[in-house]
Formats: sequence, C-alpha cells, structure tokens
Amino acid sequence: AKFLHAGPGYGGSCFPKDTLALVKTAQDYGTPVRIVETVVAVNDSRKRAMARKVMVACGGSVRGKRVALLGLTFKPNTDDMRDAPSLSIIAGLQDAGARVVAYDPEGMEQARPLLDGVEYAADAYACAEAADALVIVTEWNAFRALDLARLRSLMKAPVLIDLRNVYSPAEAEKHGFAYSGVGIA
Repeated sequence: AKFLHAGPGYGGSCFPKDTLALVKTAQDYGTPVRIVETVVAVNDSRKRAMARKVMVACGGSVRGKRVALLGLTFKPNTDDMRDAPSLSIIAGLQDAGARVVAYDPEGMEQARPLLDGVEYAADAYACAEAADALVIVTEWNAFRALDLARLRSLMKAPVLIDLRNVYSPAEAEKHGFAYSGVGIA
C-alpha cells in the first residue's frame, strides 16, 4: 500500500528503466502496450504538473520568489537522483523565474552536477529561511518531525506544498500555513 500513496511521480533506477524497456521491446515487435506507454507519459506529465501546483499555491507565479525544496532524491534513505521528480520540479520552477534553495539529507552531492542555479542549505530550517514557499518532495523521516512553528517563523510567506502528504492540512493550518497536498483538500 505504501507504494500507492499520492505523490509527485516515480523515479529511481529500476522502474523507469524497466517501463521504457518494455515499451521499446513492444514497439520493436509491433505489439503496443498502451497501458505501460500511458503510465510513462502520465508520470512525466505528473512531475511537470507539480511545478505548476507550486505556482498555483504561490498565487499563480513564482517569478522572483524563493522556493525551498525539502528532498531531492527519488525516495528517502538513498542518495539516488535517477529520474527523481525533483529534477523536473526544479526545472519548471526555474523556468518560471523562481530562485530555488534545496536540502536533502543524503542526495545533495549527487544533485549538484544535475542542477544548475540551485542554492543548497545546511538543513531544513536553513532551507526555509526567507522562503516564499516550502515544498516537501521526498518523504524523509527527518521531514516528518519538523518543528512547524519554527519553520513558519523563518519563512517570508507561510505556504507549504506537501507533495507526499507528510502533514495533514489541519496540522499545517494550525501552525499558520496555507497548505496544499496531493489528492487531498
């Protein structure tokens, strides 16, 4: 059930490679696998849609805004950046004019060669400092135990976009955040 939670799309070393290989093999043999082709297309679209979700939560534009991202790797407890949703989300935000600052407990060194123009923070709280929005991209356990009151006091604007539904809307709103999750109100 854990793998069926709403989120910003899948990534990693195995599933993306395997789905693309299956599509290619089916095409080579003239046997379309429309379901798998659609899964690949929807996943790519989903990652781009998450950047638009951040823009909507920020009032329709992120131009000139500081957007803090927590989590860069495709899943927690790894430094693996292969096909990580954060890559597409950051590209979309930067294309829209955002200044992106990011923190990941293990993936920042692997992310550096893949991401231009991203500022890296020492921890989640430094990442949130003076941010116009905070986006949770990877559900690291450390991000489940954040001091929301402290985060709120550090931020320029109280906007929390939780792409992993780590926090409930009620909990975030109790701390003064405008909350946006995935698949929930």
